[in-house]
Amino acid sequence: MARVLLLGESWFVYSVHQKGFDAFYTSEFTLGGGEFVAALRAAGHEVTHVPAHEITLRVPSTSAELAAIADVIVISDVGANTFQVPPGTFVHSTPEPDRSEAVRAFVEQGGGLLMVGGYLTFSGIDAKARWGRSPLAPALAVSVLDRDDRVELSGGAHPQATGPHDITDGLARQWPALLGLNEVVARPSASVLAECAGHPLLVVDSYGAGRTGAFTSDIAPHWAPPPFMQWEGYGQLFDRTVRWLAGEELTTAMATAAQPAEAVAR
Repeated sequence: MARVLLLGESWFVYSVHQKGFDAFYTSEFTLGGGEFVAALRAAGHEVTHVPAHEITLRVPSTSAELAAIADVIVISDVGANTFQVPPGTFVHSTPEPDRSEAVRAFVEQGGGLLMVGGYLTFSGIDAKARWGRSPLAPALAVSVLDRDDRVELSGGAHPQATGPHDITDGLARQWPALLGLNEVVARPSASVLAECAGHPLLVVDSYGAGRTGAFTSDIAPHWAPPPFMQWEGYGQLFDRTVRWLAGEELTTAMATAAQPAEAVAR
């Protein structure tokens, strides 16, 4: 089983309540990705979730230290600035390592990487995620656009598996609808395993001695609605993706309990 380091997938919300003359403020913190973490743990993987605001405190800054604690790194809905602008550099002008470079080297030396879509991954909303301009960009399975890359699908669009691969074999050809994704361009060497609304959804490739993947929609709300997360293929999809990224050679025997490949997800 793989050791998975999930980075991001958390947020703070600050609200202003205006009631006539008076106003007051509330705040809340949400740690997302619970379904993703639960699915991987149920499959036997060891998952450590580091929320976005703790990345500079808890995530190692060298590839060797990363390899000591993880086989696969999952970056979900957190921008490159969090990795490239540590507090010591921003506040005190002190040189510190760029964690995006450490992740790139981790993959090059044999680690696995999965970038998951969201408002602050790939290019993201208003192009603020900036991953295409980071040292990690060459290790991604896709090229990142240099603009706001969101594809909003509020009416829902059903992903389609596009061809045979160990990750998707045994899954339904059509998956439950998603509500959005990040627009990317698959690298020429990459394999596109699923598409949604005509855009790459699941893409895998190799980089150096490692393996890299991109899932361009969410693993949790809001782009991934409850029917997608409750889909019986959800756990299998991400279990097999993580196994493949960790270097495991999957076999069709793992899919015997899954739906027929041509079945349509409901």
